[in-house]
Amino acid sequence: MQAKETKLQDIIEGTKQYVIPLFQRTYSWTSKEWEILWKDLVELCETENPRTHFIGSIVNMPTVSVPEGVAKYLLIDGQQRLTTIFLILMLLRNKAREAQNQEFAEEINNTLLVNPYKKDNDFYKLMPTQVDRETYKNYIQGKPNATVNQLTLAYDYFEKKLKQVPLEFERLKKVITSYFSVVSIVLDPDDNPYLVFESLNAKGRPLTQADLIRNYFFMRIHVDNQEKVYNEFWNPMQTALGDKMTEFIRHFLMKDGAIVKQSDVYYALKDTVSQSNVIEYLSKLYNYSLYYQKLITPEFESNLDIKKYLIRLNRIEVTTAYPLLLSIYDLYSSNKLSKVDFVELLKVLENYMIRRFICGIPTNQLNKIFPTVYPMLSQKYDSNILNGFKFILQSKGYPKDSEFLLRLKEAKLYGAGDRMVKTKLMLESIEENFNHKEAVPFENLTIEHIMPQTLSVWWQNHLGENWEDTHDLYLHTLGNLTLTAYNSELSNDDFDTKKKTLNESHLDLNKYFINQQKWAKEEIEIRADGLSKIALLIWPYFGQENSTPTDLQDVTGTNPKKVKILGQSFDVGSWRDVLEQTLNTVSDLEPEKFDILAHNFPRYIGKDKSKFKAIRQLQNNYFFEVNLSAQSIQRLCYQAMETIELTSEDWEVEIK
Repeated sequence: MQAKETKLQDIIEGTKQYVIPLFQRTYSWTSKEWEILWKDLVELCETENPRTHFIGSIVNMPTVSVPEGVAKYLLIDGQQRLTTIFLILMLLRNKAREAQNQEFAEEINNTLLVNPYKKDNDFYKLMPTQVDRETYKNYIQGKPNATVNQLTLAYDYFEKKLKQVPLEFERLKKVITSYFSVVSIVLDPDDNPYLVFESLNAKGRPLTQADLIRNYFFMRIHVDNQEKVYNEFWNPMQTALGDKMTEFIRHFLMKDGAIVKQSDVYYALKDTVSQSNVIEYLSKLYNYSLYYQKLITPEFESNLDIKKYLIRLNRIEVTTAYPLLLSIYDLYSSNKLSKVDFVELLKVLENYMIRRFICGIPTNQLNKIFPTVYPMLSQKYDSNILNGFKFILQSKGYPKDSEFLLRLKEAKLYGAGDRMVKTKLMLESIEENFNHKEAVPFENLTIEHIMPQTLSVWWQNHLGENWEDTHDLYLHTLGNLTLTAYNSELSNDDFDTKKKTLNESHLDLNKYFINQQKWAKEEIEIRADGLSKIALLIWPYFGQENSTPTDLQDVTGTNPKKVKILGQSFDVGSWRDVLEQTLNTVSDLEPEKFDILAHNFPRYIGKDKSKFKAIRQLQNNYFFEVNLSAQSIQRLCYQAMETIELTSEDWEVEIK
């Protein structure tokens, strides 16, 4: 690395070209920086014998050019300053031409702005990034610019300033070339330019990993081929994916089974690219970016069936499956997977995700599960991808019918985060299962609670003596939820009034209520049972072995023997013991999660014992309500485990 102080004239005179590398961002100076530079210029022009004015560093590195080409330098740092100065010099040239001072205009043009005896891109002393290049070339050639961007705004700014303060053109040119001083830093070919750029810009907006990757590629492509390759591969990807570019590359790197952390994308890619396969690698990356664009924006998929299920999958959040889906998409694109099997595979994935959601299985393992699936498919099930996909997922935490049906009735479906999105999709799917002759528009529908979230006195009387328990344990469950466009109108109305409004609905989900005379605990349970059976038809078990829904039994009147919690087993003699042991164990092993339970279930857990009808005290001095039926305790425990993201593997009751 060589560094020396020099006049700006020495930097830009002579036959040479400064190429702004692709890892640099577009021209981004604003009026704040323009004003500072302009004030410096005015002050120097108005000073009789000005001192040399330091404007910063110019960091560049010699790069490869064809033998007959001009000497080219990658402009690692200083592009904002240098581009702005070139714009001012162009403005001076143009004003000189308008004033018929052709000799002065051509002196600026031929010595400072262009290489007059060179052709094509070699003609320009400065070659901005691709995004700014057309605007810049138009200014050099004296053509108008219809597009408004930071370059045109800068040019207009200095043109206005020059009208306000009519500086002498020759004086202004001399100040720029002879009194502006820079530290010129020339890197050796072995230096790492993008790391230098990072360190120089550490206080600014950091480079994304996609920025570094872009540079890593293009530093390995001859400068004369960069624009063609950029326009053919990188720019279309960047335009299509935007700020999702880094995540796409991460998922691309994971498609064959690798686990790549978000912070390691750049380094992981470097390990897979060699000098000889850069363009081939970029071409492959581009092809997969077309699949990725369809995954994140299914509207780009032309097949209506595939598009439909991609939209559904995005609603239930399957980002962790994108590496797998990239490989599956490639099989489909290369005719190794039929359209029918591709659609069926997407249905299987939805089935897997919905069942896990209902059964409260945490999603934090999915980013380790999905990347391992495709390598197994390609090694063992190449001749039957669909069946292999089902077989593999069956062993990856896929709930059987017995658990799915029970949890579907008990689960707290309505809540924060993506719960409402997933629940609405499920209700829409149940409605569609009634096989309407015309498609039902769901866009304007929202989830409605039949028993409302805030109970009026009418509802309290209607629900009966245990109205608080019924409200707390059944409010957000499947049996009490429907879809409607009349959510605000229905509000907290009594059941008879709600029934009249729901009767006007065209949804089969709401026709159910026409013949209902009452809406309390028993009615909610009956409806939940019916809807759960429909859900079993929509998302049937795809594994080889299954337990049947008839295996389920009501726990009313049963005597529990043991409760297994977080890997520990405890003897119990009643359902109240089950609840006590569950809460004590969570408090002991996961105290932070116990705080979540206390916050979410204040009707059953708290420090003020006067709030409860019948109590027991926990080891952490909290109290909990025990005046509950066996069925209510089971439901409360299920919902509690769901709330703190534990699964059926973490909590299980053995019956005598």
